[in-house]
Amino acid sequence: MQTFAALYAELDKTTRTNRKLHALADYLRQAPPADAAWAVYFLIGRRPKRAISSRKLAEWAAEAADVPGWLFEASYFSVGDLAETIALLLPPATQSTRMALHAWVEEHLLTLASLDEPAQKKKMLSAWRQMDTTQRLVWNKLITGEFRIGVSQRLITRALADVSGAEPALVAHRLMGDWSPSAEFFRALVAREEGDSAHSRPYPFFLAYPLDKAVEKLGDPLEWLAEWKWDGIRAQVIRRGEQVFIWSRGEELVTPAFPELSAAARDLPEGCVLDGEIVAWREKAPLGFGVLQHRLGRKLVGARIIEEAPVALIAYDLLEYNGVDMRDRPLSQRRAQLAELLKSLPGQHIQLSPEVPAAAWTDLSEAMQDARKRGVEGIMLKRRSSVYRVGRKRGDWWKWKVDPYRIDAVLIYAQPGHGRRSGLFTDYTFAVWQDGGELVPIAKAYSGLTDEEIREVDRFIRTHTVERFGPVRAVTPDLVFELAFEGIQPSTRHKSGIAVRFPRIARWRKDKAPKEADTLASLKALLIGPARG
Repeated sequence: MQTFAALYAELDKTTRTNRKLHALADYLRQAPPADAAWAVYFLIGRRPKRAISSRKLAEWAAEAADVPGWLFEASYFSVGDLAETIALLLPPATQSTRMALHAWVEEHLLTLASLDEPAQKKKMLSAWRQMDTTQRLVWNKLITGEFRIGVSQRLITRALADVSGAEPALVAHRLMGDWSPSAEFFRALVAREEGDSAHSRPYPFFLAYPLDKAVEKLGDPLEWLAEWKWDGIRAQVIRRGEQVFIWSRGEELVTPAFPELSAAARDLPEGCVLDGEIVAWREKAPLGFGVLQHRLGRKLVGARIIEEAPVALIAYDLLEYNGVDMRDRPLSQRRAQLAELLKSLPGQHIQLSPEVPAAAWTDLSEAMQDARKRGVEGIMLKRRSSVYRVGRKRGDWWKWKVDPYRIDAVLIYAQPGHGRRSGLFTDYTFAVWQDGGELVPIAKAYSGLTDEEIREVDRFIRTHTVERFGPVRAVTPDLVFELAFEGIQPSTRHKSGIAVRFPRIARWRKDKAPKEADTLASLKALLIGPARG
């Protein structure tokens, strides 16, 4: 645990990629395999199910630190991070520990869920007494499920490849899918030989870059495959070992949420992996992401949900065929094989993503004008000669998205950010006008302002607070911001009756008065077309 906490501190204090890479590689070379396996598990963003609520942790820490609840709350408000607040307030350790990371996780963290509250409290207090401030910080973040550090999975893959001598692509593949942290797993992870892959394991996804130049600069349009950019969830459908597995891009096994896709995939040949987009779909048209959300996160899907939110897999790549890895073959070959395969597949639950025909770039520019009416987010451009790579690589795959929706909204609430922004108000709630001249909240946004603008808004919030609700402050409705967002759909969960997708701040409209902000009626007017469901 000491070594892992030291790694966390080293990674947290630098922004230099090479320094982080060296720190990771040094740790992975020296750590016992069982510890290294858990370290990789946490560093790539995986976490066990949370066993203790924040409220309980705060109560126990305040009691151990002998501080009243109001002072703990004020400290938390100032620090902005529960794990760090607890680590700073607790009295110095009375013991020390050299217990291995895997022992702390397997014998303490994973056993908490099976204990009653008094036993949980006893275990937490015992752990805190044995740890210094940095170890407590890391431990608290593991307990709360908030362990995050500024390293990407790609960087961790590079470090593992450096340690093992294995190809980074092979390491990335081994990290996909279901696996349990153990010494045996880590030894297999860093083995040079390829070995046997688990039947359920997906391939690392190849990701496109946003198109950041004039499309004409890509060269000859005939060298590129154009497809619609579907508004759904990226997924791989795997048919291996007489079983079907459906994985989301977030490495979540979502097979139970899509029983009709699982049934359709049983008609695929053995040793077959499709890459595509799961979309809400009815009668040859998408229904919109809002409809698809009814299926997400479900472990059991009944007939009513299947009827209300039907789905299809729009397949656009073939990664494995008859047990052979196809990724190093050109896209044109993979797609031809995919098209031939899907011809013989019954039903409409798995479909080939249609090509958007274009003899010239102007043809695609014209097609983009119909994107929203078709219920898509834009166009994907893929070089026909491209192989299927790992992660986000520039040059071969581009996503050309339609311009986002934009509205002007009024800042009404704010609360402090987390981590390095914990001392500033950076999490904002925005509203628009509704009938009767009242402001109704429609979105929260956390990004889009410069550091200087954040400090200026922070000063405004502190001097124009009208009410406080814990860490949240209501402010005078004086500031107007332009928000950009990708989609909009009806919502019964929001007071406004609508929900927007991926809102962010486009700019601060200092030239506009609050009364000039948009209205709820103008937003509801955007609820048109098939993409809105």
